Amino acid sequence: MSSLIITGGYPVSGEVQVQGSKNAVLPLLAASLLVKGTTVIEHCPDISDVTCMLEILKSLGCTVLRDKETVIIDAEILGRSAVSRQNAEKMRSSISLLGALLGREGRARIPLPGGCSIGKRPVDLHLMALRCLGAEIEEKDELYAVLRKCHSAEIVFPYPSVGAVQNVILASVVSSASIVMRNCAREPEVEELCMFLNRAGANIRGGGTDTIIVTGVKKLCEIRYIVRSDRIVAGTLLSMAAATQGDITVKGIDPFELSAVTNVFANMGCQVKLYTDAISLRADGRVRCLPLLKTLPYPGFPTDMQSQLISVLIQARGTSVVRETVFENRLGIVPELRRMHADIVVNRREQAAIIRGRDKRYLHAAELMAPDLRAGAALVVAAMAVEGTSTIKKSEYVERGYENMAQLVRSVGGSCQVLSE
Repeated sequence: MSSLIITGGYPVSGEVQVQGSKNAVLPLLAASLLVKGTTVIEHCPDISDVTCMLEILKSLGCTVLRDKETVIIDAEILGRSAVSRQNAEKMRSSISLLGALLGREGRARIPLPGGCSIGKRPVDLHLMALRCLGAEIEEKDELYAVLRKCHSAEIVFPYPSVGAVQNVILASVVSSASIVMRNCAREPEVEELCMFLNRAGANIRGGGTDTIIVTGVKKLCEIRYIVRSDRIVAGTLLSMAAATQGDITVKGIDPFELSAVTNVFANMGCQVKLYTDAISLRADGRVRCLPLLKTLPYPGFPTDMQSQLISVLIQARGTSVVRETVFENRLGIVPELRRMHADIVVNRREQAAIIRGRDKRYLHAAELMAPDLRAGAALVVAAMAVEGTSTIKKSEYVERGYENMAQLVRSVGGSCQVLSE
């Protein structure tokens, strides 16, 4: 178990180049299985989830090379179509290998995925959609799936699930079928997968909209691709500035992807400036409260930014209400923030946090425990804002999505050290 030791109370400042996107690159790595040759992915983040996915690809028979931000995968020959339990249980994104293996091998065996404990996150939508393609799936403690021939189908999702849409795309893109999907997730990470596959020779229309049409092709070509920057890491950096009354510019990010986040910070009284590929945020004093904010699928406010926002609101002027509508167990940060004397009450029925902002003079450094990836990052935000030295244990959660968080904090003027036990 590792810990982050943060001495807070200082405003952050500076310019930061944003790392590659975790949520975008993991499906791309899975998609590399569909290319019977070499895939080169640039701007790949150096995070533990990527390391885990690369280990899975190796176990399936791929040759994998990594040089800093560049990853090279040769999937000419696969030796197996089963993912080990040890690797699958480390991260949620292992479920994307279900569609990729069905598309490449016509069969797959994958344990139910792991990751953070932020809710049930069932895979029922994935299985429903894949069965529409003709997949035969047996559910036990593992998923056993066979897709002898991909069938043409029209699929209407009852909920816009990012992973389910991506799995259908991966299973059907190399086939003789035509697939129409409606009520699709519109997240940039879905659009990214479609762009990646199209550049490799796929025929996908509508990525980033609520209707996606896949017309199967015979094969995909070798490809070199640059991953977009991570919008959630960018949002976390903006949260650091808002919480510490700092001034920061995040570079290499498309502001449009974060419009729901930047609009909220502007409503809280922060000065936000948008550029072609950068966002600046300055907070000259305590932020204003938010009477009500709900997390929603894209383009709404992202659930992955909910915890970071709460860490800012604990010192806002007035009472805020943040309601989680995506995952039923994503308020795990609340007990940890209470250790810092934050005034927060949870309405379990509404899955809402009621945050009564306090002057930071009444908030205290504390020993904290990261309950999941985003909450761990949010505890970093809170610790940077509060005077004194806080310890955040189980920081390996943070390493799943953030490249060297300690260095990231120091790069904007904060104080952070890593303690390994």
